[in-house]
Amino acid sequence: MTQKEIRELSKKVCKNTLMETLEIEFTEAGEDFLVATMPVTPKVHQPDGVLHGGATVALAESVGSMASYLFLDTDEFYVRGIEIAANHIKSISEGFVIAKATYLHKGRTTQLWDIRITDESENLISVVKLTTITLPKKKQ
Repeated sequence: MTQKEIRELSKKVCKNTLMETLEIEFTEAGEDFLVATMPVTPKVHQPDGVLHGGATVALAESVGSMASYLFLDTDEFYVRGIEIAANHIKSISEGFVIAKATYLHKGRTTQLWDIRITDESENLISVVKLTTITLPKKKQ
């Protein structure tokens, strides 16, 4: 998928969702990864002015779930997150965070993602593990 295609898909699937509210944008995709960015502004801060851990986790689940969606047959299946664990390493108060989801396990039913969230200088902000499940769509 080209960068242009992933950006167009990002605009389409994020409209009227939490991802639009948080200004999450998918920017790059490869055979086993997906990258998304999110601006760090006061609307994603906790009261003391740094990036809220919940916003970070929302970014991680968004990029991991979208990656599963891109790499699976979504005509036949839908994807849901079933477990997420995050370790926040460093705080950030402005700029952008970049989340890169990479497959650890690509099963038919479950997928395990390693999601590294960095700042623009590639400093590690958070490490997240996400498990998604693929469920069959009901035939009409």
